[in-house]
Amino acid sequence: MASSRTTGTRTGSRSVLRQPDPATGWYPVARSADVGTTPVPVGAAGQAYVVVRLRPRAEVTALPARCPHRLVPLAAATVVDGRLRCGYHGWQFNAEGRCVDVPSLGADGTPPPRADLSLPWAVEERDGWVWLAPERTSVTRPPRAGGAPPVPEPVPAPPPPAGPVFGNLDPSLDAAWHPVALSSELLEGGYVQTRLLGRTWTVHRRDGAPDADPPAWGVTERHGLVWVAPAEPRHGLLDVPDADEPRATSGWLLPARTTAPAGLLADALLDAAHVPFVHPGAAAGHVVPGHDVAPEPGGFSSVQAPGPGSRHRVTHRYRAPFQLLLRVEDLDSGAVRTVVSLLQPEDADSTRVYTRLLLTGPRGRSVPRDVVAAEVAAAQAALAEDLAQQATMASAGLPLLPRDELHVPADRLGVALRRALADLAVGG
Repeated sequence: MASSRTTGTRTGSRSVLRQPDPATGWYPVARSADVGTTPVPVGAAGQAYVVVRLRPRAEVTALPARCPHRLVPLAAATVVDGRLRCGYHGWQFNAEGRCVDVPSLGADGTPPPRADLSLPWAVEERDGWVWLAPERTSVTRPPRAGGAPPVPEPVPAPPPPAGPVFGNLDPSLDAAWHPVALSSELLEGGYVQTRLLGRTWTVHRRDGAPDADPPAWGVTERHGLVWVAPAEPRHGLLDVPDADEPRATSGWLLPARTTAPAGLLADALLDAAHVPFVHPGAAAGHVVPGHDVAPEPGGFSSVQAPGPGSRHRVTHRYRAPFQLLLRVEDLDSGAVRTVVSLLQPEDADSTRVYTRLLLTGPRGRSVPRDVVAAEVAAAQAALAEDLAQQATMASAGLPLLPRDELHVPADRLGVALRRALADLAVGG
């Protein structure tokens, strides 16, 4: 298909724009002066790439636009020691597109073959422009720009995954419980208007009990939140034992909102491998062992026993669609930190996030309020970092087909999440 790009030739004192010869196979994508060690998203022949110099003043490297692991745009990547490092999980790629480091696998880990990127056939600078040839061409060099500068084609949107994508308006979400408001937001005799699954709901409180308009299959209160199930839910609510522990001190983060689909955010909240890269101030190693996952009705649980140099037991629990619990227990002191994350799919491009901390001090003692406030502030900052990262994803939902992404042992909880949502989508 002929390109809409134009180049110029000079006739007399005028520049005459003309269509380039598409048979050359070369596409101007960026001015050379605009390409440094920060990746620049570009388009060529309807395909998306990034162009970057992997060292200052080095030749230009062109790579596909997304990391194969979680389809993160590499425009947000950084150059480290002559490699391009994805900002989500730190995967590194060299100038040949080879994945040379997957931090969660450790220093002795071998990246899977599918981690390597397929490069365009050629990239070259000429006349102050970067040119790409996505496919092999008999024209060994790009044409001269001449006259008026060439006009690069727009950066195309990335192709959608081949398989199903679980978004915020998936029909199966009707048959599930969803948080719609903090209990403290709903006063006696008052109401709260809220968005859920692309619809507006009015939640009332009369004689102490919540109700919803339009009528829902169920409205209830639990864990400090008001919940709505539009249709009969397939699964119950997540159990949070620490919420009933009298020695546990509770602290709420301010509800947050993100344009990211709830499924993508749930994946991030279950994921430990991103912590050193999205939360650089966190004390966490790069190596992440594969978690053992135990299926449960409507979800799963996972208990990670203490590893070398650690005396912490880490428990994850999940209930479909978007109820998550992380519990970290210090086996020496008995201190416990529980994080409950509950997500409300408001619209296709809007998710509200509720987060509650439950803290028990060493030997079961209560945690001082100033310590709770500091923990809440740190958790709020970490959530903001997660939401900022998720905003770069530009995805309509969580891919459910395993081959649409690339999974490593550290992703076992994310794979279990995808299976649970796939079961929900088909009525399991």
